[in-house]
Amino acid sequence: MIEKVILVNEKDEQVGLMEKMEAHEKALLHRAFSVFVVNDKNEIMLQQRAIGKYHSPGLWTNTCCSHQREGETNIAAGKRRLMEEMGFVTELKELFHFIYIAPFDNGLTEHEFDHVMIGHYNDPPQINPEEVASYKWMTAQDIKEDIIQQPEIYTHWFKIIFEKYYTHIS
Repeated sequence: MIEKVILVNEKDEQVGLMEKMEAHEKALLHRAFSVFVVNDKNEIMLQQRAIGKYHSPGLWTNTCCSHQREGETNIAAGKRRLMEEMGFVTELKELFHFIYIAPFDNGLTEHEFDHVMIGHYNDPPQINPEEVASYKWMTAQDIKEDIIQQPEIYTHWFKIIFEKYYTHIS
């Protein structure tokens, strides 16, 4: 199945559909979501992207992120992708949204109207090895410090999204 993304304007109004790779090649604004899962210790579950991913392989990022399908709500999309990548579902709540641009070394660009969501979960995930290499729990403060010390081990978009998330929760 060819995955399509929802092209949107700056108001998050749908203006079309396009194959995901083409949208990333053309750097067109499209709808996306980012999920942060937090446990009872207030630690965030990070995932390490699988080595076989076509961009940003092996880098650390938020619990999961992806693109909504046409007709799918933000929350339903977040739950779907949590199950596909991390092997669990939890209740999600949207915290905020914003637009960002993140170019990659391979010529692709993420230009997203990103809906950032939070959920709570305490158990180990059942990671999908095609999507995720590993996971770990870290506090927001530890992530903030680690991004300063080792920015190269994190996805470009996560560094952008995390800064907004950190400001929101602080």
